[in-house]
Amino acid sequence: MYEKQLLLIPGPTMIPPRVLRAMSVPPMGHRSQKFSQVVKEVSENLKKVFQTKNDVYILTASGTGAMEAAVTNFVNPGDKVLVLVNGKFGDRFAKINKRYGVEVIRKDFELGKPADPKIVKEILLEDKGQEIKAVFVQQNETSTGILNNIKAIKEAMADHPALLIVDSISGMAVANFPVDEWGADVVVAGSQKAFMLPPGLAFISVSEKAWKVNETCKNYNFYFDLQAARKNLTKDTTPFTPATALILGLKESLNIILNEGLENIYKKQEKFKEMVREAVKALCLELLVKDEKSASPAITAIKVPDNIQWKDLNNILLNDFNVQIAGGQDDLKGKIFRIGHIGYVQDMDLLTAVAALEMALYKLGFIKELGIGVKACQQVILKHKEEA
Repeated sequence: MYEKQLLLIPGPTMIPPRVLRAMSVPPMGHRSQKFSQVVKEVSENLKKVFQTKNDVYILTASGTGAMEAAVTNFVNPGDKVLVLVNGKFGDRFAKINKRYGVEVIRKDFELGKPADPKIVKEILLEDKGQEIKAVFVQQNETSTGILNNIKAIKEAMADHPALLIVDSISGMAVANFPVDEWGADVVVAGSQKAFMLPPGLAFISVSEKAWKVNETCKNYNFYFDLQAARKNLTKDTTPFTPATALILGLKESLNIILNEGLENIYKKQEKFKEMVREAVKALCLELLVKDEKSASPAITAIKVPDNIQWKDLNNILLNDFNVQIAGGQDDLKGKIFRIGHIGYVQDMDLLTAVAALEMALYKLGFIKELGIGVKACQQVILKHKEEA
C-alpha cells in the first residue's frame, strides 16, 4: 500500500488529487500567451494569500532559493544585519548572509522558545548609527515547532530603518500574516508546504521600501535577480524557464486555498495543533514548545522519551503502519520527533497518525493502555464541531 502512505512531515506535504491532475497535462510553452495568462492569474492570487498590494514573484527554486534572493537583493557585503535564530532555518539565514560577506549580529534563543521582541528593541536602540540594515527572522520555525510573533517584532523595531525580512516558507497560509498591515518588507514562501505542491517553487514579496534599498544594492546575483523578475512580471512572464507543471498546479492549489478562505484555514490549523498537543499530553509525552501561543500551527515537536530510541519508534510507524513523521535536526537529532499538520490534511489523518503513534508506543512498552491519545483527539474534533 505504498501509494497510500500517510505523510505528516513539515514538507513536502500531501498533494490533493485535483492538483496532481492539474500538473498531469501535456507540456505548455512557457512563453505562450496561454501560459502568460496562468502567470497573471497565480500572481494576483498569491498577492491575496500574502495579503499584500505588492507583487509576489515566482522563482523556480526551493524555499532556500528565495531566502538567498532575500539576502543578495537587499544587503551589501560589509553591511550589518540582525539574524534571530531559534532553530535550523534561522541558522540558515545567518549562513547565507555570511557567505555573501555580510556582518551578522546573531541572536540565539533557546530551542523551543520564540524570538523575544524586547531583545530586538534593545539591540536596535543600541544601534545609534543605524548600521543594521535588516532584521531576518522565521515566521514559523519548523525545526522546533515555534511560531514567532512577527507583528510584535516589527513593532519592536519602531522607527529604525532596517528592513524586516521574513521566512514564511512554512507559515504562509497556515498562520495569519497580513504582510502589508504588519509592515514586513521582504517575505518568502515555498510550494511544498501549505501550497500543497511538490518542491520546486518559491515566492517572494517586496515592499516599496525594500525596492528603494535594492536600487543601491551591490551584491552579486544572476538567477535570483529580482529586478529581472520585476521587469518580466509586467509582461506576465518570468526571466528564465519556469517549472510550468508546478505553476499549473499552483493555479489549482491557490483556488483551493482561496475558496476555503484564509480565516477558515487559520482556524483549521489551530484545531490541528490542539488535536496533536492534547493527544501528546494525554500520552504523557513532553512537548518541546510549552507556550500554547508560540506553538506552531503547522507542526508539533515532541520530545523522545528517555527509554525509547527515535529510530525504533520511526521504524514501527513506517513499517507497521505506513505513517511517516519527522525526526529532529541538528542539535535535536534523536531528541525530538515532529508531526506535521500542514497542507492537504484532514481530521481523520491526524486521528490515524495518533492511533499509529499509540500502537508504536505500546509496542515499545511506553504506554500500557490504548485509546488515550485517540480519545483526546476525538474530544477536540467534537468540541470544534459543536462550536462551528
